[in-house]
Amino acid sequence: MPSTARQNPAVASRPPASIREPDGGQTMLDKELRSMIGQVKDGRMDRRAFIQRLAAVGLTAPLANQILALGGVAMAEGVSTYKPTKRGGGGALKLLWWQGPTLLNPHFATGTKDQDGSRLFYEPLACWDPDGNMKLVLAAEIPSIQNGGLAADGKSVTWKLKPGVKWHDGKPFTADDVVFNWEYSKDPATSAVTIATYRDIVVEKVDDLTVRILFNKPTPFWADAFVGAPNSIIPKHLFADYKGAKSREAPNNLSPVGTGPYKFLEFKPGDIVRGELNPDYHMPNRPYFDTLEMKGGGDAVSAARAVIQTGEYDFGYNIQVEDDVLLRLEKGGKGKAIYAVGGDTEFIALNFTDPNTEVDGERSSMKTKHPLFSDPAVRKALALLVDREAVKKVIYGRAGRTTANFLNGPEKFVSKNTSWEFSIEKASKMLDDAGWKPGADGIREKDGKKLKLLYQTSINGPRQKTQAIVKQACQKAGIDVELKSVVASVFFSSDAGNPDIYPKFYADMEMFQIPMSQPDPSQHMRRYMSANVATKENKWQGQNFPRYVNKEYDEAILAAEGEMDPVKRAAFYIKANDILIADTVFIPVQHRLKVEAAANNLVCVISGWANETDNLFDWYREA
Repeated sequence: MPSTARQNPAVASRPPASIREPDGGQTMLDKELRSMIGQVKDGRMDRRAFIQRLAAVGLTAPLANQILALGGVAMAEGVSTYKPTKRGGGGALKLLWWQGPTLLNPHFATGTKDQDGSRLFYEPLACWDPDGNMKLVLAAEIPSIQNGGLAADGKSVTWKLKPGVKWHDGKPFTADDVVFNWEYSKDPATSAVTIATYRDIVVEKVDDLTVRILFNKPTPFWADAFVGAPNSIIPKHLFADYKGAKSREAPNNLSPVGTGPYKFLEFKPGDIVRGELNPDYHMPNRPYFDTLEMKGGGDAVSAARAVIQTGEYDFGYNIQVEDDVLLRLEKGGKGKAIYAVGGDTEFIALNFTDPNTEVDGERSSMKTKHPLFSDPAVRKALALLVDREAVKKVIYGRAGRTTANFLNGPEKFVSKNTSWEFSIEKASKMLDDAGWKPGADGIREKDGKKLKLLYQTSINGPRQKTQAIVKQACQKAGIDVELKSVVASVFFSSDAGNPDIYPKFYADMEMFQIPMSQPDPSQHMRRYMSANVATKENKWQGQNFPRYVNKEYDEAILAAEGEMDPVKRAAFYIKANDILIADTVFIPVQHRLKVEAAANNLVCVISGWANETDNLFDWYREA
């Protein structure tokens, strides 16, 4: 049987990062880091040199900027490349999202497409540029110790809001709106997907244009709440009557009134979103385009063709297409593929509950245990049956990197303690040793249970080809795998009444990826804490869809979120990643680069640490 191994060098020669002590038993923050921050503050070292020094030990630019801010050096704002000198005149911008949005409220956006659609109209206080630097949106300035916005102990941050910002209906945007969004999302009855961000903080109004966020512990990554597309702000005056249990009844869940560069015109769920230029937009000379259209439906290949080959659309989202197809389309086409590096991981998730048993009207109930995956040997054997190298070579090419980790960025948080291996022989022996013996039909069984699994994903070429590669290996190891493919607009829908949405997880295994929408692991890794399990009670809005419960994991995440020393903090996230991998909660398939399609003359700002529409105000067309 073939065996392919990928191991990290030097793993055996040093203890895990989660228990290593930095040299001398004293942290980098206590010694060199504090000295370097002092040099930047008094002008002996410039910001770029500081970032380069930290990059040498694996800390990315955005994290270096966060550290400087906490050390008393104001954070640098992302540089805009926007060139137009007047508002409008750019004609129509045609976007193709082959997974069309199904609602336009960021607090209910279980899928990225719904975040992207909501972000067309709603805005956060700030977002992230391609380098992971913060860009101001509704905020007037980046909080710092110098301007009084950032507490030195990391337990509060104060945001100043831009004056004169108006909602699309003419009402003023104020601190009351920001406070309301906190109250709205932290209320369990609202069943917001953003509850994990806002549940444990306090947001208070200082004055009409100032809000203060209070943390219950030192919080090194303070730029979470109200930052980035998932944390866009909705208007209090239109949603106040729909807080809590009535949240799904709000008419404006489907007809947004935001503060963004485009005003809402039309929405057909799963099909099309249309907007027009906002003449009162608060950023000068923006937007460039007069109208906006986000078309949903189709598939990734047709989306790539409509942008790159025919030029029917200006931009195509998430072009998850075989690399050889893209290379052919790019020859003589009207567009090109563009790439952005972030921390996105294509993974296979395993269900820790029983999807075939219903308890109190709920399948995949926390009152059940998975009949097959309760045996760790089955989970570990499956991990040995995913040929990551073949998936990269045959499918992803330029857009994929093999990985053993669920958390693949920023670099400082990437574990060196893990390894992956593809071996049908070892998987078979593992199952033999655990008592799973082949039956007369060749399918393994134990205690009357057959190793039969339902493996689902959304419909697109690379995912179906990946399914086929995994299924073939499983069959050779005596595991029967049934493949299920769900239309993407359904699989990623926020419709709690649909049985095929991924949070319900009515399958044994499911495969997709959840983009990292900020240059820090906190939001991404917080999803899988025990408190965030997706259940009928929270309308399946909980983000822990594998229904994984592990006290040690919870403790690592909580410790990381309160740890001010960046080296120790990274170690906690590495430990959390290693727990997920050791328990085979996820089987990483590829570390995926973002791949988009864009017209040759479109200047689009795409960040690996943000949603595709997060920097839309800076898009324009070159002559």
